[in-house]
Amino acid sequence: MASKGTGMSFSHKSYRLTSDPEKAKVTGIVEEKLLNDYLHRIFSSPDHASPAATSRKLLNFQNLPEHLDQLLQVDSEDEESQGQDEGRLGPSIVVLDHTGGFEGLLLVDDDLLGVIGHSNFGTIRSTTCVYKGKWVYEVLISSQGLMQIGWCTINCRFNQEEGVGDTHNSYAYDGNRVRKWNVTTTNYGKAWAAGDIVSCLIDLDDGTLSFCLNGVSLGTAFENLSRGLGMAYFPAISLSFKESVAFNFGSRPLRYPFGKMAVVAGYRPLQDPPRADLVRAQRLLGCFRAVLSMELDPVEGRLVEKENSEWQLQGQPTILLTLAHIFHHFAPLLRMVYLVEAVLMNFLLGVVEAGTPAKAQLVVHQVLDLLWLFMEDYEVQDCLKQLMMSLLRLYRFSPIVPDLGLQIHYLRLTIAILRHQKSRKFLLSNVLFDVLRSVVFFYIKSPLRVEEAGLQELIPTTWWPHRSSREGKESKEVREETAEERLRRRAYERGCQRLKKRIEVVEELQVQILKLLLNNKDDNGGEASRYIFLTKFRKFLQENASGRGNVPMFCPREYMVCFLHRLISALRYYWDEYKASNPRASFSEEAYIPPQVFYNGKVDYFDLQRLGGLLSHLRKTLKDDLASKANILIDPLELQAATMDDLDEDEEPAPAAAQVPRQRPMQALPMGGALPLPRPGWLSSPTLGRANRFLSTAAVSLMTPRRPLSAMEKVKVRTLSVEQRTREDIEGSHWNEGLLLGRPPEEPEQPLTENSLLEILDGAIMMYNLSVHQQLGKMVGVSDDVNEYAMALRDTEDKLRRCPKGRKDILAELSKSQKVFSEKLDHLSRRLAWVHATLYSQEKMLDIYWLLRVCLRTIEHGDRTGPLFAFMPEFYLNVAINSYSALKNYFGPVHSMEELPGYEETLTRLAAILAKHFADTRIVGTDIRDSLMQALASYVCYPHSLRAVERIPEEQRIAMVRNLLAPYEQRPWAQTNWILVRLWRGCGFGYRYTRLPHLLKTKPEDANLPSLQKPCPSTLLQQHMADLLRQGPDVAPSFLNSVLNQLNWAFSEFIGMIQEIQQAAERLERNFVDSRQLKVCATCFDLSVSLLRVLEMTITLVPEIFLDWTRPTSEMLLRRLAQLLNQVLNRVTAERNLFDRVVTLRLPGLESVDHYPILVAVTGILVQLLVHGPASGKEKATSVLLADPCFQLRSICYLLGQSEPPAPGTALPAPDRKHFSLQSYTDYVSAEELTQVEQMLAHLTSASAQAAAASLPTSEEDLCPICYAHPISAVFQPCGHKSCKACIDQHLMNNKDCFFCKATIVSVEDWEKSANSSTTSSAA
Repeated sequence: MASKGTGMSFSHKSYRLTSDPEKAKVTGIVEEKLLNDYLHRIFSSPDHASPAATSRKLLNFQNLPEHLDQLLQVDSEDEESQGQDEGRLGPSIVVLDHTGGFEGLLLVDDDLLGVIGHSNFGTIRSTTCVYKGKWVYEVLISSQGLMQIGWCTINCRFNQEEGVGDTHNSYAYDGNRVRKWNVTTTNYGKAWAAGDIVSCLIDLDDGTLSFCLNGVSLGTAFENLSRGLGMAYFPAISLSFKESVAFNFGSRPLRYPFGKMAVVAGYRPLQDPPRADLVRAQRLLGCFRAVLSMELDPVEGRLVEKENSEWQLQGQPTILLTLAHIFHHFAPLLRMVYLVEAVLMNFLLGVVEAGTPAKAQLVVHQVLDLLWLFMEDYEVQDCLKQLMMSLLRLYRFSPIVPDLGLQIHYLRLTIAILRHQKSRKFLLSNVLFDVLRSVVFFYIKSPLRVEEAGLQELIPTTWWPHRSSREGKESKEVREETAEERLRRRAYERGCQRLKKRIEVVEELQVQILKLLLNNKDDNGGEASRYIFLTKFRKFLQENASGRGNVPMFCPREYMVCFLHRLISALRYYWDEYKASNPRASFSEEAYIPPQVFYNGKVDYFDLQRLGGLLSHLRKTLKDDLASKANILIDPLELQAATMDDLDEDEEPAPAAAQVPRQRPMQALPMGGALPLPRPGWLSSPTLGRANRFLSTAAVSLMTPRRPLSAMEKVKVRTLSVEQRTREDIEGSHWNEGLLLGRPPEEPEQPLTENSLLEILDGAIMMYNLSVHQQLGKMVGVSDDVNEYAMALRDTEDKLRRCPKGRKDILAELSKSQKVFSEKLDHLSRRLAWVHATLYSQEKMLDIYWLLRVCLRTIEHGDRTGPLFAFMPEFYLNVAINSYSALKNYFGPVHSMEELPGYEETLTRLAAILAKHFADTRIVGTDIRDSLMQALASYVCYPHSLRAVERIPEEQRIAMVRNLLAPYEQRPWAQTNWILVRLWRGCGFGYRYTRLPHLLKTKPEDANLPSLQKPCPSTLLQQHMADLLRQGPDVAPSFLNSVLNQLNWAFSEFIGMIQEIQQAAERLERNFVDSRQLKVCATCFDLSVSLLRVLEMTITLVPEIFLDWTRPTSEMLLRRLAQLLNQVLNRVTAERNLFDRVVTLRLPGLESVDHYPILVAVTGILVQLLVHGPASGKEKATSVLLADPCFQLRSICYLLGQSEPPAPGTALPAPDRKHFSLQSYTDYVSAEELTQVEQMLAHLTSASAQAAAASLPTSEEDLCPICYAHPISAVFQPCGHKSCKACIDQHLMNNKDCFFCKATIVSVEDWEKSANSSTTSSAA
């Protein structure tokens, strides 16, 4: 390979050592004395003998091997100590005992040092035990959950409930609960966090056992251990489901070795370090460093000392042979894990720490050049693999210090290594994603203990907001910020800025790593790094997508969040760099994924759902559209094979290509179960599931659509798997568009950017959907904790001010609580600063906003392709919905979405997408349709987003309202009704409340919920609704029929459920009502109220639908409405009725059930019919209402707190506080509305009296045989059966068969008894 800066090349094997003495006679290369001086300087003896002693014998390359052997001789003490095993029993290589020393189901790593719990409480011990002496081992905590770590004897018996520390002669430390365990338990130590290191120490000479956390002693945990004959202790651990750790018994250098701390002085690791090899490696490293600091000047015959960064390999045979002798001994040692970490790692870290990044880069590059030149490939590969594993482990388990210095050094060394092209490509191809969880390099762990992270010095002044300013939150009392609070806030913000700047240094280094991995200019001598990364990245996504139901397969969410942000930074850098050199390309601000990526089969989406369903189904049903719009043909035979393959998926044990299992050494070992468990890729090489069968087997015909193609010209090509793709398959060539084959006519011809960047962007969006959004929502809990503690502190301070001075006992308790809350808030506010800097900063917000805009543009472009839109994966719509939710709810109060560039336009575009696609027939998935519906329902709850809905084009608004008014059957009608209610809220009778009156003081809730927003009705959308209901003859009847049906069902279900609840409450024995039943009951009540409000809106906007009886269905709708209103009133207003008793119980879960919400909704409908309507309409509504047999005037009187109607001309009595009355809700019901209720009551009182006087008795034979409430008024043809018009009209809305004989009804004719009787008598 070429040496940097020389232009010379050296054969890999030219300078390997040989046994031929003739070839060793090279002393003529330089003058003998100069060579002697040079070799003595390089290979000086370890005891630093005097130059006089060393010059007795001239050194040359002929006698150098003998001299080097003497130099590498190790003292006999070191040789003997390496095999010393007094006090220890078992193999010299200590690992976890996966054959018999376990209980429960566990996943053990390939090296038998890492373990993941896969059952309730699994236990495992090591293969080696100790009975004498002082011993130590380390445990690297990967997750901070429930674990008990310590020691046990071979006689301890564990199960799924009892683990280490729960039996005699077993001892454990539990940092999750901060306790120690030995049958009984007591408080001990400190809480651990993911990334901590626990040192477990046992002194069998004194009989004591202790623990250290990150090198700090936690004190003696146990004394008087049982010792003697048959007593030996094994390292052991018990851990619950999903928890994971890694052990270090001594196979690697201890992170906190016994020589550095007095508390562990004299303790030995269970596995002896290779002391002799360590001494040899250190001496060889000294020789190697001497070569790098020395140059030969053969012209002047002298040695020139130089800095390592200035040294260059210039092809001098003397130096090459010297290095060959060194690596002859050094290369085998550099394959050992311990020596790589203890020797090579420390050397390279020293280089990084000592010099500038540029100088360190030069030295590391030279070292790697020499490794590849003088070592065999397999030796270098093993060395690099162990080097990166050690680097990642050091980075992950380093303590957080204020300047993040440790993390910065590890990342700089990683960057220096990855800048070396050959090393980078090897690591990408074989290590970074296959062996390591390399995503760890992009994570900045959050400190659990802020005092140890130095945050107290960095942020000395703490502050917390006194009220949340997230959208929708209200503050009962808004007070001005005091001068002291302002000073504290500004000091806190300055501290946060200092912390953010330090974190940004680490983030920039992480972005540099990804920029190196995304380099596509290093394709000389092989594939460019970007395409290797793309293959591994896609497999990484597949592993996390296919493992969504299998927790060990996950990459932790907190890692994915950081990885996503760094990936976006690197991606946008290369995107804009490409734009700079290609003016026709687009800026990253205009990025989107072209729609052909979703249907041309070039990108594998695994088993992720498409908008239109299964991919095989789409290719079968849309094959004509694919052929006409995208020049894609599906081979019928291949399509049939793919379809059958999908049908047999559940029966087939493995894909055909994997019927013979591949043998891997030390495969993931399932313990305690018969079946093998899937392996997480971050523990070992990923065991990937099958690729998407339809993508890998369906043959697709693709040609560039630069000119029209006939069917004869279309050629079939086979889709390649991810591993088989080359750069040309991705980027394309002159006659091949790569990933963009099959461009529809709606798409522009000019390229957006490089195709590989499009696929990386697609993967970033998938990452957000897989786990990033959930993590963003989870970490908001820190901010919520701050708000809760701040509220508790304010309440405590208020109580202190109001407490009498004489009650010293109460004052003492309150002062103690105040101190606890203040200390907790100090801790949380500093931790919140860390969370904001790493997750919720302005830059992170802009990343999520960019993803949102990318998804919006992608959906808009996909929508233009017509039926081919069904090929888009569902997660694009999910990410658009969720990213908007995250921006609105998770980044406040520090940052507001309104400050983002193009905020109003983005809101409008998202509104247009939700309005169009919530009822899109191309979208078939139930979950995604529900998500769209819920997103639209939430969208209309907030003023900003509701105004965005009003800004979309008029035809789209009308289409949205038309879809909302479609009949409720066979679709999620509850969400649809909720949307309509939100458009009305604020306009209805007594409908201006945010929270129900009776809940204001009983149950504080998160005011950010959509249901608790201030009313923001939309008169524009209401007008569209009114216009649509007036226009079509069938729109209003079908819509109102479905609303009335659902109201009848919801209220009937509610009444049935409260009957069951009441019966359970009245039983003498102790009963518990199922919380799920209470929730369903409350939901039915809320649905009934919302349906009544929709009816109120309809009557207010379009009263003629009910009152204009020239319409064929108006009378029937009005009678049905009156019937339901009377039923609701009678059930709710009866004295000492079921509803009253259940409301009085105030059961948890039924808080929303009360008189007010349902009675004001019914009152609003009645007022519109009987007070605001036209005179003719009032008469019709009154007659229908009074004609209903369920009507009771007492129910109307109940609204005003009366049991009977007042006498004409008398004033209304004062409301009785013991009874419900609208007069008691003056804050919610206006005086004008109360006057309208009084007018309605007076009108109904008068009308009912007149109706009672004018009514004539009716025989039972003349009553409708269906309802027995109205006289017979209709006859069915041709069967001749009879009923009242109301019953038959309602029946014909849903069914055309006769009530009685099931004959099909052709027509319905009026029937009057007198006319028909006279006809019968004349015939006689």
